[in-house]
Amino acid sequence: MNAHLAIAPILAPFLAGVLLLALRDLPMPLRRWFALCALLAQVGIAIMLLAAVAGGEILVYRLGNWPAPWGIVLVADRLAAWMVLITTLLALVALIHASDGTDRKGRHFHVLFQMQLFGLTGAFLTGDLFNLFVFFEILLISSYGLMLHGGGAARTRAGLHYVVLNLLGSTVFLFAAGLIYASLGSLNMADLAAKAASVAPENLGLARAGGLLLLAVFALKAALLPLHLWLPATYANTSAPVAALFAIMTKVGAYAILRTSTLVFGDGAGALAGLFEPWLLPAALATLVVGMLGALAATSLGRLAAWLVVSSVGTLLIAFALAQPGGVGTVNAAGIAAGLYYLPHGTFAAALLFLLAEALRRRRPASADAFASDADVARYALWGGVFFVAAVAAAGLPPLSGFVGKFLILQAAAGQPWVWAVILVSALAGVIALARAGSRLFFSATSADAAAPPLPLNEPSSATRELVAIGGLLGLIFALTLGAGPVVEFTRVTALQLADPAAYIAAVLGTEGVAR
Repeated sequence: MNAHLAIAPILAPFLAGVLLLALRDLPMPLRRWFALCALLAQVGIAIMLLAAVAGGEILVYRLGNWPAPWGIVLVADRLAAWMVLITTLLALVALIHASDGTDRKGRHFHVLFQMQLFGLTGAFLTGDLFNLFVFFEILLISSYGLMLHGGGAARTRAGLHYVVLNLLGSTVFLFAAGLIYASLGSLNMADLAAKAASVAPENLGLARAGGLLLLAVFALKAALLPLHLWLPATYANTSAPVAALFAIMTKVGAYAILRTSTLVFGDGAGALAGLFEPWLLPAALATLVVGMLGALAATSLGRLAAWLVVSSVGTLLIAFALAQPGGVGTVNAAGIAAGLYYLPHGTFAAALLFLLAEALRRRRPASADAFASDADVARYALWGGVFFVAAVAAAGLPPLSGFVGKFLILQAAAGQPWVWAVILVSALAGVIALARAGSRLFFSATSADAAAPPLPLNEPSSATRELVAIGGLLGLIFALTLGAGPVVEFTRVTALQLADPAAYIAAVLGTEGVAR
């Protein structure tokens, strides 16, 4: 019975999206309630999946009764279940916020939202590279519609860049998959892990080229330097709930890098072991630095949040890229564990800033979320308090979970002074950027906006839904902080499972699991 949970997180949003398309003529309140109930069910499924794999079991679901590596397999281990849970929790908050009237700006918002979740959960649970490509395309096509939802010149321009770059990435992905298939004879990741060590010498160059092209594709999805330029304009110009959901999309690229680097190009891959490592750490360090420079240069809260997404990707991939003293090709379980703890924190903190930026736009009609000297401290006391908590979280200051995550990453980087220097200096830059933003938004002299009435609400209950969504993200950050002990332990055993992929390979290529 448990093995069916490996496909449930994919089926649930797919069926919900199909039904919402069929019910597109229903009144919006009914469609909202249906979408919300569907997403609550998906959160429940994600919790059940995490509970099922927490003890170390790996669930395998074989579609069409085809055995691996020839058939399609869905694989749920601790890492996949962790990513699915983070995604569904974030999506629930984003959907609540979108029901403030944002979803009325396009007829198919809820269909696209569910299809986005279909692609995201599929990317985390698929066991082969070709279907990873398929799920990438599903989530990207859905994201194109969500990004352009509501129209506007700036949004359309940013969306065009986003679409073109991701289409290029999809083309490169196909080339990479072709090279890997030609050199190793498979696209199933467990089968690739079993075959990588015995690749023929004449095919080694092809396999290396395919692997590095994969890294380029995943780096584009993750917004890793120098393939990050699409992100700030895209995230800053889309609607707040969509930007909040998009905070998890860069983590799909990071997940793909982690999965392939530990499974396909891990310690047992022979000459292909550690293929990503010489490139990944320098790129991650540079991404963190550039992200913080962008945050320092930002002139609005939305743009600041977008650059902080870039910097969080850099921090996350630094953790994943850390090498043990033994050298290239070894897996640093402590670094992976630290990164897996930091991942939900960075996602929730960025989403919180996007939603807060939207709240300010509605209440400051003259200057929106720009860093302008027009705030009335008393009028914006509540939002100033929310911003303070969000800033502490985003900067990685104690006592919130960002501090715990960065502390764990620094622990894993013991003996690597350059990593320490970049992380600490970038953290200081983040504090400066957020302090500057807060002082300009909430503690400057009063001018036009103080006397101007706020923009009208999309719907009478918009303010309530907005507060519930923002409160939900604050609650998730507090829960991650208060539950740091058990969460860190979970990420530790998850990292150990990734460091020793033998059980994953045996589960996929063996006879365990469910065939349908």
